[in-house]
Amino acid sequence: MFAHPVLIVDIGGTNSRFALAAKPGADPVIFERLQTKDFGDPKAAVAAALKTLKEKPKSAIICIAGPVVERRAHLTNASWGIDGPELAKAFDLETGLLLNDFEAQALSLPALRPEWLKQIGESAPATVSNGPRVILGPGTGLGIGALLSVEGRNIPVSSESCHIDFGPVGKEEESFWPHLERVNGRITTESAMSGPGLVRVHRARLIAKGMSMPPEDGIAIVNEALSNPHSEERATINAYIRLIARFAGDIAITFMATGGVTLAGGILPRIASMIDKGAFRQAFEDKAPVDALTRRITTRLLMEPDAVLYGMAAIAANPERYAIDYKSRSWR
Repeated sequence: MFAHPVLIVDIGGTNSRFALAAKPGADPVIFERLQTKDFGDPKAAVAAALKTLKEKPKSAIICIAGPVVERRAHLTNASWGIDGPELAKAFDLETGLLLNDFEAQALSLPALRPEWLKQIGESAPATVSNGPRVILGPGTGLGIGALLSVEGRNIPVSSESCHIDFGPVGKEEESFWPHLERVNGRITTESAMSGPGLVRVHRARLIAKGMSMPPEDGIAIVNEALSNPHSEERATINAYIRLIARFAGDIAITFMATGGVTLAGGILPRIASMIDKGAFRQAFEDKAPVDALTRRITTRLLMEPDAVLYGMAAIAANPERYAIDYKSRSWR
């Protein structure tokens, strides 16, 4: 179905990565990384990337950080809109497929390699391979996806639960929650747990303490937290990780994710050394009256930033293993 070589693209609100899968079963080779903001539309970015490529792709699989409706999508945190058939025509592709970024992340779960993963919580059980699996992660936004396996086929389940309302738990969160910046008039899981959400949580914590925030972005907060474990930045990272842990537990029970929860995204690998596994598991498991369920669900952190490219290459190699409505979603 996907004629090789296949162009594999991961488009996010900040970065766009381009790779080529030369033949079925071959690892994708990344040949370009671009800043999304540097291009007015996806055609311009694809054209710029292909200039560096000697071998012309025959088909493409692209994932995008935004909701996908059949063959079209729009970035949630940037101005790009993508029309699959238009791209196929512009670059003379035989066929193509457009996926939501965390739909693609979910489909990539079977392709993950053990060396890419770090267990969170030593007492967590082994993954139940045939149970529903969840992947979620903060970056420019917050992505969530799930994967079901039925009769040897992988079925992705997309989610926009990054836009559900989110509230405080415990005295510390209750103290700074009134000071959290609202986005579109709301406090959502994404507004609190994305990359910009880290800055919002830090600012809210300082305001609650009667302090002003220095001119810090998320990178500066992480760097200071890493260098000074007694800093306000480190306390913010601890609070931020607890938010993610308890939301991960919410998503785990939503999908009955007995196959495990994988955490991904651009932020968590950078702060992996600051994750208190015991505190993480406590926040994740605290879901009475179903905490017996969450105690059985494993949690792990994906450390390989390009894993989704390998997952999309696996789809191109063996599309029959993935229950995707190719008839309505493929570009030609």
